[in-house]
Amino acid sequence: MKKRVLVLLGFICVLSVSLYAQQRNIIIKVSDEKQLPIEGAVIALIDKGKEIRSVISKKNGEAVLDQVTLGAYDIKASFTGYTAQILSNVLVEKNDLYLEIQLKESISELKQVVVQSSKPFIQREQGKLVVNPDASPTNSGTTVVELLEKSPGVMIDRNNGISLRNKSGVLVLIDDKPTYLQGADLINLLSSMNTSQVDKIELITNPSAKYDAAGNSGIINIKTKRSKQIGFNGNITLAAALGWYPRTNPSLLLNYRYNKWSHYFSYGFNYSKTKTDIYALRTYFDAVGNPTAILEQPTVFNNKGLNHTFKYGTEYAATDRLSFVFSLSGSLINRKGRNTAKADWLTPQGVIDSSVSTVANSENKFQTGAIGIGSRHKLSKTTQLNIDADAARYDLSNQQLFRSDRTGSMGYTESTQGFIPSLINILSLTANYSADLSKQSKFEAGVKTSKIDTDNDAAYSMSINNSPWKPNYGMSNHFLYSEKIHAAYGMLEQKFKKLTIQAGLRYEYTHYDANQLGNIVVKDSSFSRNYSGLFPSGFITYEADSSHTFSLSIGRRIDRPSFQRLNPFVNIINKYTLERGNPFFRPQFTWNFELSHQYKQLLHTTVSYSLIRDYFSQLFLTDPDGSLVYTQGNVGRMHNFTLSAMLTTKPTRWWSLNTEAIYTYKKLIGYVWNNYRSDISQLTINMNNQFRISKKINGEISGTYTGRSRNDLQEELYPFGQLSAGLSMPVLKNSGTLRCSIRDIFRTFWMEGMTDFLNADEYFILRRDSRVFTVSFTYRFGKTGKAAKQKTATDEMRRVEL
Repeated sequence: MKKRVLVLLGFICVLSVSLYAQQRNIIIKVSDEKQLPIEGAVIALIDKGKEIRSVISKKNGEAVLDQVTLGAYDIKASFTGYTAQILSNVLVEKNDLYLEIQLKESISELKQVVVQSSKPFIQREQGKLVVNPDASPTNSGTTVVELLEKSPGVMIDRNNGISLRNKSGVLVLIDDKPTYLQGADLINLLSSMNTSQVDKIELITNPSAKYDAAGNSGIINIKTKRSKQIGFNGNITLAAALGWYPRTNPSLLLNYRYNKWSHYFSYGFNYSKTKTDIYALRTYFDAVGNPTAILEQPTVFNNKGLNHTFKYGTEYAATDRLSFVFSLSGSLINRKGRNTAKADWLTPQGVIDSSVSTVANSENKFQTGAIGIGSRHKLSKTTQLNIDADAARYDLSNQQLFRSDRTGSMGYTESTQGFIPSLINILSLTANYSADLSKQSKFEAGVKTSKIDTDNDAAYSMSINNSPWKPNYGMSNHFLYSEKIHAAYGMLEQKFKKLTIQAGLRYEYTHYDANQLGNIVVKDSSFSRNYSGLFPSGFITYEADSSHTFSLSIGRRIDRPSFQRLNPFVNIINKYTLERGNPFFRPQFTWNFELSHQYKQLLHTTVSYSLIRDYFSQLFLTDPDGSLVYTQGNVGRMHNFTLSAMLTTKPTRWWSLNTEAIYTYKKLIGYVWNNYRSDISQLTINMNNQFRISKKINGEISGTYTGRSRNDLQEELYPFGQLSAGLSMPVLKNSGTLRCSIRDIFRTFWMEGMTDFLNADEYFILRRDSRVFTVSFTYRFGKTGKAAKQKTATDEMRRVEL
């Protein structure tokens, strides 16, 4: 396997160099009449009167048209409120080009909002990878969960855990703010969000000290759409999809900017009906390894989901230096499920001994609400202070009803019902200060305090052979949890001629109190914990020349066990499978080291190493009655070595290719029922091909592949992947976009693997409703005009984000 990986990476390197031999980069800097850089300008590359590609300028006004084939071109720069400029007959020959374009203000009014360019699906920026959903036709009509599943290096396992670059433990942010959810609750929230509401996703493997220290493998930051255009504008998206069952997820985005006020609003609706098949074959062994019994469990999950999400925000520029922001968001998630399962106990020879059939009905209601207020104060030309206060509330309700019927002479009917409400209240206050010490140096510092209070109740009752319902005090539970986190950080960045250095240090203090209220069977219990830590981070970047850039980054991270995992209550999965929390769960700490090399805009290679102590792992325990208990705990340490290569190129003028190969070697050392060691070599490949089929029609073929993998000490996953394709074209004089796609064409996005237990093992395969046909239509509307010039913290109102 290792040899094949090295051959693959070598092939990518050779291919990249040969393709680049006949290509050059064009670097364009766009500025206004006062020589100030313009961010968000559209730079188009035109060949024989036909636009073949476009890019967006960054904060310094620069944009790069990379890998341009030798020849003569026109280059056009445009920006809202300015007159477009064209450089004619630009010759691309032996060397890269550096050009400057100056735009003059225009007082003409734009009659219509028109998308003039498209971003690439994948962009690499300092310290992060950026995914632009609108650049991919196969993202039409999807949810954020489905978008993440096809993002480079992201995987969601069957237990709803999210991993990044083959490492579990991810901090998920929405608009730079933590969700404070994990597992199924987090997946339910992300499943309620439509991809059409997302502007971009940032994948940050080694975050700076400015971010929370949580997240062993890094941060996934989901940035929702918010137009920067002046005036009233918006868009509406209609989408219909068909898998095994029909789905739909329309959305509406509205924006209004004028003078000192800015408003934005988004709403998304999501309806889906899905089916999932799970087959599990569990074999029990005696002390010498001979099979003693077999448990075969086929299960069918049928689910319906009806979700609403909204967000409103406003910004008011009170003075030239002071502005205020306000946001309000919420969601209403309702999921109903009906599951049928059968458990057949067999002899080692495969003869059925007894059978239990189970029907389970569940209804999950998830209501969220969040409010945020803040100020942006420009203290001087070089200093700024941002203050934010946020409050959020999650109200979860889960009702379950299980009925199990056993056949044969020992037959019985056993029913269990549960009512599991959960309430989460979150408060946080953040202050961030930044100062440009000079043109080459910048200092940032900040403080944050947050408080989380949860109230989780689980009331179970049982009925045997249709007898009256009686409380099951042994399974019932009432769990109260309160957590406080206080943090402070400082960070300094210094630029030299070819060298950029950033160093930061973050301190976090955590205190929590947990109280399990008792009943007539279960005694009261409580526990508290205090811990703190220093979390250094930083990077060094060296630009050797115009072609080669080297970067070294280091950081220490922490993963805290979620309150759901600390709660010791029992959750029923089926008759012989339970899930239980672990009140003795401790945080895990990680050191991350990463060395990377960038060859122009063509090839990016990375070598990284991570050491995780008190490693989190899903644990699979066996009860005396043969039931399987899922829980989580600290098992030891993990060594993670990763080698990756990302190739971004244009083999032809009509074909753009972005592909990444990630090879990881993991070594896990821990203790479950005895000293346990496991290791694995894992290969992940992500590919995205964009095609210009005609002047109006664009196409895409994308795919992901994950080889044998292991995120947990006791569980190994077999290879799986998917291939998707899509088309998009503008309609209605460029005011609308029509897209169609098919995801998981060959229905291969299934999860299959093997789990080891004490004196048992289990083979499983999970088949999801993953092959989906989608058609979507997006219509953009509104007018924009030139606004009065303001030198305020909201100057970026003039920027266009397409």
